[in-house]
Formats: sequence, structure tokens, C-alpha cells
Amino acid sequence: MLSNSSALSDKKIGFIGTGAMNGAIIRSLVDSKVVNPSQIFAFDSYPAGLQNICKETNINQVTGNHELIVSCDVIVLGVKPQQIPTVLSEKRVQESLQNLKRDLIVISIAAGVKLQTLSEYLINTKVVRVMPNICCLVGQSASAFVMGENCQPQDEEVVQAILTNIGKSVKVTDESYLDAVTGLSGSGPAFVFIFIEALADAGVYCGLPRETALTLAAQTVLGSAEMVLKDVSNQSPAQLKDKVCSPAGTTARGIFALEDGGFRGIVMKAVMEACNRSKELGQKESKL
Repeated sequence: MLSNSSALSDKKIGFIGTGAMNGAIIRSLVDSKVVNPSQIFAFDSYPAGLQNICKETNINQVTGNHELIVSCDVIVLGVKPQQIPTVLSEKRVQESLQNLKRDLIVISIAAGVKLQTLSEYLINTKVVRVMPNICCLVGQSASAFVMGENCQPQDEEVVQAILTNIGKSVKVTDESYLDAVTGLSGSGPAFVFIFIEALADAGVYCGLPRETALTLAAQTVLGSAEMVLKDVSNQSPAQLKDKVCSPAGTTARGIFALEDGGFRGIVMKAVMEACNRSKELGQKESKL
């Protein structure tokens, strides 16, 4: 597989929308020097936000989405799902798509909007759907993506090169898996934030200052996650847990309390409920 710089070295990358997630991707590409700011173009219907990020990162500001279609090799579509019909059915956008004479990859991060819906608007393009998460704001996103039917292996390399800059990414082979991804890694940060908050609250209850408790709680989760990722092919979370859990020790007592309270089942139920809600929203999206 090509390196990040090789896959993107000759690409012009456009961004429709410069909100939180697209903004994070833009900053990551510029900061990593994977591409030159002169290779990045952006448009947003919110002028102040567009001007701010263009000034901050020295990327190119254009006057409409159609300009991105005409000039770019890759476009990251980062608008709200309900804005998709308005943005993509715009007359100049459709005219530019109809006259397209070269390959154009469109990467959508619009939650819940299916490939079929995107393809109906994005004629003559290669469409990719990505589910990142809020952790992209600190370069630690857990992203999953699915390639459209007419995408080629080299297109996947381009997608991976972009997503690698905001965290870790995995390819799924079936679009329906993105509902599970939404429940797990899309909603997951909120569940983890609650867990960190609860750890810190317990530390305060046991006598620690709030700031100290929060720092220890957050770092404990960060370090534990790092151990899982480094040992993912060798040791399971259960095996790592056993390394901490000595016979009749403090951790064993705490784990008993978690199991007695149904912690494991509650976490699983939270993910499954979020997954089910994603499916419900997807059914509504099909009526766009």
C-alpha cells in the first residue's frame, strides 16, 4: 500500500463544509504536511467559519461547491444529513457533475446518509461513506468506512491516507455494519466520558481533590486503551484484566461490584440501543 504522502501527493482535496469534523481533517492534513495547503480547497455556507479556517491553515477558499467538483480529485462532504438534498441538488453542482470528465472521489461523513442516496445525487463519481467520531478533534478518531461499488483499490488508499491523519480507521465490507459502528465508536465516546466522570466522582468520594481524580481517571482510561491496542493480536481485554486482578485483592472486590451491578450488560445494551436507533434514523433517511 502507498504511504500517506504518496497516495495524496498529487491530489487536490476539497471540503464541502468546514465544521468540527471537516475542520479537524483539514487541520490534520496541514499539520502533518501530508499535503501542501495549496492543494486544499473549501467552501461553507457559513462565511465566518470558512474565512477563519482558511486564514488559520492558509488553504484555498472558493465561492461555491461547484468549484470544488470542477477542480478537485477528492471531496470530503461534511454537512448535516438534512442538508444533503439542498447542497447536492444545487443547479451548478449538478451541471458540474454531469460534465465531469475525470475520476472524482466523494467521501461523505454525513451520518446515516446511505451510499444509494448519495449516488443518486453524485452521478459520475466514486462514493465512499465514513463514520468517524468526535475524537477526531484530538487526532484519535475511531473511523470506519465502506467503499461504493465503482471504487478501485487505489481509491481505498486515498481514503485511508486521509483518515489515518485523524486516528485509526477500519474498512467494513457491508454498509449495514455502519449501524453497529455508530452504536459502538460513534456513540461510544459519550459512554466513555460517563465512565471517566464516574471514576473521578468515586475518587472524590474517597478523598481525592476533583482535579487530581479527573486526571487519574482520564489517564487510566487512556493507558488502558493503549494497552489493548498494542496487545490486540496477542492478549484479550480479559487477559489484561487478569494481570491487574490478584486473588482476594482490591481489584477483585471492585470487579465483583461491577458484575453484581450488571455493568457489562448495561454497556452492551447501550451500544445495542444506539445501533437500533441508527437503523431507525436510516429508515427515515431513505425518505429524503
